[in-house]
Amino acid sequence: MNIVRRGGQVVSSFFKVYGPSNLKQRLWDKEFSGDKWNFMDDTSSDCVYPHLEKYIRGGDILDLGCGPGNTANELAENAYRTYVGVDISESALAKGLKRTQENGRTDRNSFACSDFLAYNPTRDFDVILFRESMYHIPFGRVLPILEKYAKHLKKSGVFIVRLYTRDIKTGKQKNRVTSKIDLIKRDFDVVESAQYNTPGMPTVLIFRPRARS
Repeated sequence: MNIVRRGGQVVSSFFKVYGPSNLKQRLWDKEFSGDKWNFMDDTSSDCVYPHLEKYIRGGDILDLGCGPGNTANELAENAYRTYVGVDISESALAKGLKRTQENGRTDRNSFACSDFLAYNPTRDFDVILFRESMYHIPFGRVLPILEKYAKHLKKSGVFIVRLYTRDIKTGKQKNRVTSKIDLIKRDFDVVESAQYNTPGMPTVLIFRPRARS
């Protein structure tokens, strides 16, 4: 990869996290309108699904940063009642809606176009999922964002986060990712934690707000 191209990717990655919502939307729409993310069209073997099915218990799921609606269409249909996917990219959501229509799930899947950092749910959920989107939350906003959404968990509800803790190609540890995981473990009650010995060492963390005295 040449220096100019790599520099452009670094700048784009920075603005996807720290940029204003309208700029983030343009960047994501451009990528999802092309073929950059086509490799993720089928993620049915993702390690997160068994955990989702275990904790959703036929209930309601909020998927923050849902992309092209993989979870909405790959999660076992009898595992959940309703699904709300939130993403900033209209192009990504168009793909999710198309798949939902093709799969006959329009009665249970819905999507909202919004920067999930600013999204305000109108009801409570059994599972709130950050499947990849935790990458795009600035470190200093991780706890405030989780505390905001914790108000929309049902009494027995949980957060589920799935992150790659190592670079898939080089195997190098992602220190920013592991720091976020450590932060969550420090401030929330961890119900379950699993790490998989596959490329990227994906980690699934299930947790809920800590009881306050």
